Amino acid sequence: MAEPHLDYRNPFGLIEGSEGTITGTVVCAAAIAAVTGHVDTTRELSLAILGTVAVYWIAHLHASMIGSSLTYGHHPFAAFKTAFWHTLPIAGASVVPLGVLLVLTVFGASLRTAAYTALFATIGLLVVYSYLAGVRAGLDTTGRLAGAAAGGVLGVLVVLLKVALH
Repeated sequence: MAEPHLDYRNPFGLIEGSEGTITGTVVCAAAIAAVTGHVDTTRELSLAILGTVAVYWIAHLHASMIGSSLTYGHHPFAAFKTAFWHTLPIAGASVVPLGVLLVLTVFGASLRTAAYTALFATIGLLVVYSYLAGVRAGLDTTGRLAGAAAGGVLGVLVVLLKVALH
């Protein structure tokens, strides 16, 4: 896989690296859902989100690197370089939910309100990503909306799992 370059047609990594963007968004949603109500500050919630995303990113980075070496015989340094760029969208996906959380907190929202708004923003992102996947795949409006609904269901499942576990 070639090292990515700045592509103005794909600024959010939704064409190349899209699986990482989706994974990172789901991980963010899970972290917010799991931690909200168990932390007292925006800082603690932000660190929990960043820490969770970092663990998943490092795990994917390592798996991609080892897989590249095992499957294709790539030197570990070359495999790392390729895996780094390939998995970076996992880490980048936390930007929007964290931005929502921080902006709302700065403007005086309670931690609970900011956290749930960030969680709903991640669900919204999953809906948009799924719709865009339908567009990219050439689906008609019904197919696009079905894909968007599936993305929303995935986000809601994360919330329901949180509720079931706590």
